[in-house]
Amino acid sequence: MYRGDAGFLDVTVDYVRDGLAAGQPVIVAVIPPKIKLLREALGPAADEVRFVDMAEVGRNPARIIPMWRDAVDAGGGVPIRGIGEPVWHGRSPAELAEALLHEALLNLAFADGPDLLLRCPYDADALGDAMVGDAHRRHPTVVDGGAVGCGRGYPGVAETAAEFTLSLPGEGAEPEVIDFDGMHVVRALRATAAERATALGIDRDRASDLALAVHEIAVNSLRHGGGRGTLRMWSDDVALVCEVRDSGRIDQPLVGRIRPTPSQRSGRGVWLANQLCDLVQVRSSAAGTTVRMHMAL
Repeated sequence: MYRGDAGFLDVTVDYVRDGLAAGQPVIVAVIPPKIKLLREALGPAADEVRFVDMAEVGRNPARIIPMWRDAVDAGGGVPIRGIGEPVWHGRSPAELAEALLHEALLNLAFADGPDLLLRCPYDADALGDAMVGDAHRRHPTVVDGGAVGCGRGYPGVAETAAEFTLSLPGEGAEPEVIDFDGMHVVRALRATAAERATALGIDRDRASDLALAVHEIAVNSLRHGGGRGTLRMWSDDVALVCEVRDSGRIDQPLVGRIRPTPSQRSGRGVWLANQLCDLVQVRSSAAGTTVRMHMAL
């Protein structure tokens, strides 16, 4: 936890310098204003640090774990020292929800070893008490004012990952609803999604990306979700949202957050949607699966 720009430097500068002194690769993934602050504070040592624009790589928080996994895999067994700040004041409610789910799933994704030493800064003053509480419940260790302690309410790796089973909030507007139960309908869904996107001013390439994502997730419903599903589409001041629901269940909370192998024959749909869309929300339980894809207006 930190408070303001000076507090941010207090919890990052020495941490970075210690990593460099230990010969560890250091990666800092924060938004551009924080990158500028830290570069200036580090001076020449900043040239030894890999800086990543979190506003870009973390716009869809589901892309962050693959970034850290790629860094670990490239590290040759040398621990990676990272700073990752996916939660900041000004993110939309949907983005914040996914950033918090990401923080919960980090514990599961890297439960098998110490190859990633990751510090997650939270601006306590800007985010407020509720978000500070959310941070505590997702992190086993919290440093606040120099004091190191256990996250208040942190239940454990499996319990935090169970957030994946919780329902998403209701639609922001009255949705258009289309049921589908065959490939002929799925092909029509792809065209419909593209038409809705272009009508809202989304450029043709991004509209095509969204349509392809909808197609991939709908095909998953046919293959793994009971052979049928429902597409809901709506827009607000922020994005066009395409949501696919079916009766299937995904029992892997890290779905779409693990890079597919070249020989992998299935399981690519959610990964592809995460790469194509500005934001993807996946929730699955015994009640069924929901995949909500956002493309910013």
